[in-house]
Amino acid sequence: MPLNVVRLPATEAARESSSQSALSECVSRTVRRYLADIGDTECQEGLHALVIREVEGPLLREVLAYHDGNQSRAAAVLGINRATLRKKLAQHGLL
Repeated sequence: MPLNVVRLPATEAARESSSQSALSECVSRTVRRYLADIGDTECQEGLHALVIREVEGPLLREVLAYHDGNQSRAAAVLGINRATLRKKLAQHGLL
């Protein structure tokens, strides 16, 4: 096991997963797997920036598709301004 991977005791891991939402559990599982895969290798852009970049694009795409491309409704659901949504869509090549 790489040095930077922390294994929770089985009872604590079960308790943690039962109190998390499905989305939260998915993120936790994916980040744990990513950290195990990279070991001691540094993430050049920083883990937070990497996760945001990887998650934000699909989030925007799915919410926009759910609302049939209506940016005003998508922005409202996301809790952001429509101009901010358009900026983020452009950043992710979704416009």
